[in-house]
Amino acid sequence: MSLHKPEQLRVGVFGGAFDPPHRAHVALALAAQEQLQLDHLHIIPTGFAWHKSRSLTPAEHRVAMCKLAFSGLAKAVVDSREIRRSGPTYTADTLEELQREYPQAQLFLVVGQDQWQNLASWHRIDEVVKNAIICVASRPDFPDMSAAPAGDGIAASTEIPVMQPLQMPAMPLSATAIRQIAAQHENLSPLVFDSVARYIDQHHLYQSA
Repeated sequence: MSLHKPEQLRVGVFGGAFDPPHRAHVALALAAQEQLQLDHLHIIPTGFAWHKSRSLTPAEHRVAMCKLAFSGLAKAVVDSREIRRSGPTYTADTLEELQREYPQAQLFLVVGQDQWQNLASWHRIDEVVKNAIICVASRPDFPDMSAAPAGDGIAASTEIPVMQPLQMPAMPLSATAIRQIAAQHENLSPLVFDSVARYIDQHHLYQSA
């Protein structure tokens, strides 16, 4: 009988409002797939975003746009578990579920530098950093991220295992700006994929922004 152990699965987790998903989101997902050598990448639209002051676009539209935007990534799957979950959406709960589904896997939580800088405010952050390696998009418009963020939400004993930053080209895209442009009926194609732009137009999304 062979004693060879199979290689550990590498599972990426990339969550966000995706309201709408834009080209920088897809570029980050692609960078994560390639640089982390992921076997699977879960794209997870936020359910109830406890940390956002505005209401999100209805979940079915954000899920549909994600399926269009990330359709070209063979190892990515749009995962609607947070949409289906009642109450506030917490990354800690999602990682716990995925650890049960992939008991022998290493989880990689993919975040932008803005999320990284706000890490101390995350709910049950100690559990988050126990269950996943946090991988941060490197953007030239943010300061050096070699030092881990600190704050009241992070216990003094917590070690935050940050992978080597995910290298990305400069892509200064903002979902907020895209919603404003859509409200003015301007061309979205340079900012989102054509299929997403058509979906936004067909469903008259962001017209009241």
